[in-house]
Amino acid sequence: MGPEIMAQGLVKKRPGLLFAVFSIIIAVSLLCTSGCTRLNVGYDFPADQVIHIQIGKTTKDEIRTTFGEPWRTGLENGLETWTYGKYKYRGFTETEAKDLVVRFTPKGIVESYTFSTTNR
Repeated sequence: MGPEIMAQGLVKKRPGLLFAVFSIIIAVSLLCTSGCTRLNVGYDFPADQVIHIQIGKTTKDEIRTTFGEPWRTGLENGLETWTYGKYKYRGFTETEAKDLVVRFTPKGIVESYTFSTTNR
């Protein structure tokens, strides 16, 4: 009796076994993929320069010169907002993150900013 005939006989006798084997293969594949996959979102920026931002004084041009083009732009409470961010993920877990959110007055001066990092 050849392997194909034996496999067909096993499937007929124990159809749940085939499902279990495929489920285990899929689960192992997903675990390996999630643990091995690395994803970077955003782009790096010079975090050591954040201390030089001065509320009420630093301009949009100075922020752009220091940090480059923002990763995202938007509005918060009517104020133009620029976001710089770098986020690293491994599998489904964030492993490193840093972001800088800068809010500008209508005249293009820094109104406020927030800097956060996981510092890992």
